[in-house]
Amino acid sequence: MWTVVYMAQNKDVAEKLKSILEEDGILVRINPISRKEKANDYFEVSVPESEVEEAHSIIIEKGY
Repeated sequence: MWTVVYMAQNKDVAEKLKSILEEDGILVRINPISRKEKANDYFEVSVPESEVEEAHSIIIEKGY
């Protein structure tokens, strides 16, 4: 099961965070909040439930 760990303000932030998490070996999915994806929409950053704690630690460590 996937769990949302961060709500990004735009696609650039979501992609950057995805890259950071993937560097540490965490699977990541990003999904737009609205049905029509736009660069300035909010995006959900999700990870598998088993990796939530590690993802949160990385997010905090990186200052997000």
